[in-house]
Amino acid sequence: MSKKDRIISFLWQHVLLFVSLYVMTLGVTVCVRSMLGSSVISTLPYVFETAGKLGLGVPALTIGQYTYIMNGLLVVGQICVLRRRFEAVQLFQLLVGFVFGSLIDVNMLLTTWLAPAALLEKIVSQVAGCTILGLGIAFEVRCGSVTMPGEGFPVAISAVTGMEFPKVKICVDTGLVALAVVFCYVFFGAWQWYIVGIGTLFAMVYVGMVVRTAGKHLGWFDRTLAYRPGFRRYVYGLARLVYGKIKK
Repeated sequence: MSKKDRIISFLWQHVLLFVSLYVMTLGVTVCVRSMLGSSVISTLPYVFETAGKLGLGVPALTIGQYTYIMNGLLVVGQICVLRRRFEAVQLFQLLVGFVFGSLIDVNMLLTTWLAPAALLEKIVSQVAGCTILGLGIAFEVRCGSVTMPGEGFPVAISAVTGMEFPKVKICVDTGLVALAVVFCYVFFGAWQWYIVGIGTLFAMVYVGMVVRTAGKHLGWFDRTLAYRPGFRRYVYGLARLVYGKIKK
């Protein structure tokens, strides 16, 4: 593969990664809007965002901004765990984490209209959000770029301890949810069920099922990922099309 083709391949891979992250964050925000409990990755940021809005001693940042801070801490955790084994390329997780957090805020703005009131509406929103999130994760994994910090940290622990990744991932996710509950009591003096609720438990089980099921039907995504777009050809083709219409 020529240098030009490698550059085009890299850019195309990360265009699809961006699309995957957008799908993931859309799922996250729909889960938040369900008011039955957010997805695991957003429980802790959601607690801090709510506390910030109420002026309870933490900065009034958005869920996306707190998500980026949490992702940064997870990368720092990887460095502490792996030490010299940490590869510098994995610092790219900070950029991916920043994009992820920013897209959460974008989708929070785009979903302000979503305010389910009845229990059935909340359940539908939660299931839809978890399904969208699972599909986004399946796409993101297929892109083959650096892992998200939420996966990179358990990967690091698994590499050092020898424990199987799925077990470590469950422990890390459970730890994040437990911290969210602890900070609920620290800030609010009570468990906030709309932040960490039955929907959170459902997400911990259901999202993984969606990822595994979707992974068996993503041949079309692999073919899209393997596609090598000829940008110059498209630009010339568009120019000819526009010029042709002008002449007519």
